[in-house]
Amino acid sequence: MGPLSARLLMQRGRPKSDRLGKIRSLDLSGLKLLSEDLDPKLLCRLKQLQELDLSNNQLETLPANLGLSHLRILRCANNQLGDVTALCQFPQLEELSLEGNPFLTVSDNLKVSFLLPNLRKVNGKDASSTCSQVENLNRELTSRVTAHWEKFVASQSPEEGAKKAQADFVRSAVRDVRYGPESLSEFTQWRVRMISEELVASSGTQVQEADIQERSSKATAAQESRARPVALKRPDDVPLSLPPNKRVCTSPLAQVEGSPVGSEGSRSALKLEPLHFLQCHSKNNSPQDLETQLWACAFEPAWEEGYTGATSQTVATCGGESVCVIDCQTGIVLHKYKAPGEEFFSVAWTALTVVTQAGHKKRWSVLAAAGLRGQVRLLHVRAGFCCGVIRAHKRAIATLCFSPTHETQLFTASYDKRIILWDIGTPNDDYEFQASQLLTLDTTSTPLRLCPVASCPNDYLLAGCEGGCCCWDVRLDQPRKRRVCEVEFIFSEGSEASGRRVDGLAFVNKDVVASKGNGLGTICLWSWSQTWVGRGSQPTVAVVVLAWLQWSPTKLAYLSLSTCPADEETVLCGDEEGNVWIYDVRHVLTQQPPLPAAPQAPTQILKWPQPRALSQTVTKTMVNTVVANPTLTYLTALTDSNIVAIWKRH
Repeated sequence: MGPLSARLLMQRGRPKSDRLGKIRSLDLSGLKLLSEDLDPKLLCRLKQLQELDLSNNQLETLPANLGLSHLRILRCANNQLGDVTALCQFPQLEELSLEGNPFLTVSDNLKVSFLLPNLRKVNGKDASSTCSQVENLNRELTSRVTAHWEKFVASQSPEEGAKKAQADFVRSAVRDVRYGPESLSEFTQWRVRMISEELVASSGTQVQEADIQERSSKATAAQESRARPVALKRPDDVPLSLPPNKRVCTSPLAQVEGSPVGSEGSRSALKLEPLHFLQCHSKNNSPQDLETQLWACAFEPAWEEGYTGATSQTVATCGGESVCVIDCQTGIVLHKYKAPGEEFFSVAWTALTVVTQAGHKKRWSVLAAAGLRGQVRLLHVRAGFCCGVIRAHKRAIATLCFSPTHETQLFTASYDKRIILWDIGTPNDDYEFQASQLLTLDTTSTPLRLCPVASCPNDYLLAGCEGGCCCWDVRLDQPRKRRVCEVEFIFSEGSEASGRRVDGLAFVNKDVVASKGNGLGTICLWSWSQTWVGRGSQPTVAVVVLAWLQWSPTKLAYLSLSTCPADEETVLCGDEEGNVWIYDVRHVLTQQPPLPAAPQAPTQILKWPQPRALSQTVTKTMVNTVVANPTLTYLTALTDSNIVAIWKRH
């Protein structure tokens, strides 16, 4: 579609007229319009226009000077908008539709409410609750920025230049003033910058809370300072209701038992406070549901480039027929996806670089979820919809993981005793995936855990299986597309013997592997490089054990362990009593042979909170999965009694 013409506007406008100034309603939907096709000089002649439909086009931005001051209804669904600040030019707007713009976030929803004082409906829903949230955030941010200003002024020397000091203040406020969940950080930083600049312009006079009627004029100056979109959260306007039965625990610091291992290299026990206990996977949102089994969780990686120390507080959990995405700080379920008749067993994250129709690159967070039906669902978390289904296996999928080096490559492991490597590709213009199969790996027993080898993830894949621990060559430059196990790892007496189930598997660092079975009461730490060097051409090889860690002697299976890759020294594992075993393995990995006769004790055991912290009906539960984010700030545990437990490190 080329630039708009006056003739086209009169053809698609209502009421029919030969004068643009008399048109009140205009339908420009489905014309494949680009942003540059919206000519302000032409559109500003629509002096009486009150309703405009721009849905189903290819708009990435709206021109800032369209001159439609009387516009009351605007439909922009199914475009590629990444910025909403241009909406401030429509101060009379009452109804707005933005569904199907995958690059808009929950922060953009709040910006819309701030910029448009007369807004009544967004995406067909009442906007009053969002307006109230914006007012509360604005009040608190104003107070915090003002307090920051007072501290900043007190610390400044008299000889420092005023302009430089003011610029330094704005930068420090944007960097240091924080409030609300991470999912709203783009909005809060946007507002902090605006408030700071207003404060500087008023020479330090106390800034009062922004009046609703003044919002649109204030927003214009801040439009250029908008941070780039980050693919982290879903908008809150997706038509999915949040479970009303979220349990929040505000008990004191979690009870800890067990002592440090007794080495100078061992750190003290972590101080972890229980924050939230959620029942977000309950059937029909029933608080009485303590039976839905929760299986897996994974923290969303921090995809922002150039941000030192970036880490995520967003975790995905799965169990029953639903997948939930949770903000750990607030305990808010940001997104809930349901598939009736499914039982989800595994989730995994990736980030895709998507090129828009206008040639611009965008970053998407995609969550893969799979389970009983043998299908992989690819969820666009930020926009809140399922954008692809891979019919991967004829039997249930036990686990899945993305390649750490190739963002589109996905391993799926099934009860059909096969592991398949897929290339999910990137979505097309309709946000659809076309996956292709790259490799098939045959197993002799059901694969339970997948783990690309940390030092060479493009070459080898480890899998913990019902029958032991196996390794495959996954190099794509090799001719065979169907492969059998390259080597089986066996463990010395007292650990997993050959043919024994391995239901926990993870790399502690580039070389050290942590693995476990059930009924043995230990976790094994072994060296990948030393084991592989000693392999030769044998189909089986004994692992080179570095240490044994004491764990529960339970005979219950499928209690998974995890590690903290950025930390490179922490191993985590739940047990049948609801405890979380935490190991600081730094000194263990540096000890010289011979190995101690007794397994190394955990650094600490995080006890399940007392019954009063939850419900009298939940006195004991099994923790089958526990995962921490890279900086060990948040820890999430899943139980067999339908509870997601979240702790925060102090």
